[in-house]
Amino acid sequence: MHQNEFPIQKMCQVFKVSRGGYYAWIVRPPSSRIKENQLLVERIKLIHAETDENYGSPRMTAALRDEKFRVSRPRVARLMRKNNIKAKTRRKFKVTTDSNHKYPISPNLLEQDFTVSQPGRVWTSDITYISTREGWLYLTVIIEVYNRRIVGWSMSNSLKAAETTIPALKHAYRRFHPHNDLIFHSDRGIQYACSEFREQLFLFQITQSMSGKGNCYDNAVSESFFSTLKKELVYHRKYQTRIDARQSIFEYIEVFYNRKRKHSFLGNVSPDEFLKLKKAA
Repeated sequence: MHQNEFPIQKMCQVFKVSRGGYYAWIVRPPSSRIKENQLLVERIKLIHAETDENYGSPRMTAALRDEKFRVSRPRVARLMRKNNIKAKTRRKFKVTTDSNHKYPISPNLLEQDFTVSQPGRVWTSDITYISTREGWLYLTVIIEVYNRRIVGWSMSNSLKAAETTIPALKHAYRRFHPHNDLIFHSDRGIQYACSEFREQLFLFQITQSMSGKGNCYDNAVSESFFSTLKKELVYHRKYQTRIDARQSIFEYIEVFYNRKRKHSFLGNVSPDEFLKLKKAA
């Protein structure tokens, strides 16, 4: 690359190679390793774009292996670093919960144990805030702990239970009809503690569980999802309207997260793929 800046003879002396060896190197075809790396870099760039720049080297390695490439994580990390291909950076996640109310608090039935042997046993839920130029959009999600799938969600302009937790619960129940011994775990927010939401749980024969006061680790599954959502999507968007935000979040949840995004807890497969693999086993 410096042949136009320095004499060939001088560069050969500096690098201690012969002129004949230098010219032979120039006309020599790329090695199979170089060709393979070039192909890998092209696939990495494509996967990087398809996943909205969300994969670091571990998930990128898993994605390449899904395509039958025989690669190691250090090799993928090296190629990504060399070609300046990076996953989006994480921002600090702010938790906001209104637990200043007089409704009764349900016992914590999980005690930070999110291990389940089959689906339909434990759901977790939380609410977060999405900024748009029109104002806040409130997203409520319900997560199946077994395979970390978003089984129910709602998006609303207000924080009333009738527009957040209740429609999200109805959405999840209609789709999956869980077992009667399902535990529904959340924080102590008023949307989960109010009488209207508890009546809906009773109607569906679902047992309620609530986190300890001010302990975000008690609802770690939901907190983790919101952290991922904001790191991978929301922090990189400037939503003009709530409709824009709704469409973007819907596509992230239903098209990408549930079906395609590789989840480290699940062994780098998506929630839907994890369930299919377990059913086939």
